[in-house]
Amino acid sequence: VPPIDIILVEDPEPLGPSGAKGIGEPALVPTAPAILGAIRHATGVTPRQVPVLPHRLWELLRAKEGRS
Repeated sequence: VPPIDIILVEDPEPLGPSGAKGIGEPALVPTAPAILGAIRHATGVTPRQVPVLPHRLWELLRAKEGRS
């Protein structure tokens, strides 16, 4: 892995206490798309609903095979 330079850009939040921002939200944004992408890569079907429940995934797999 090549060296990675980290650059911090300070941009205070005017509505937060002391200009602070929440830090937990950014990790939630890519989670669902990453899981859906992994399911598509593993199965060849693209789920369009979250959460991906077993019976929904089963229906997608059967539809892909031409069965319902």
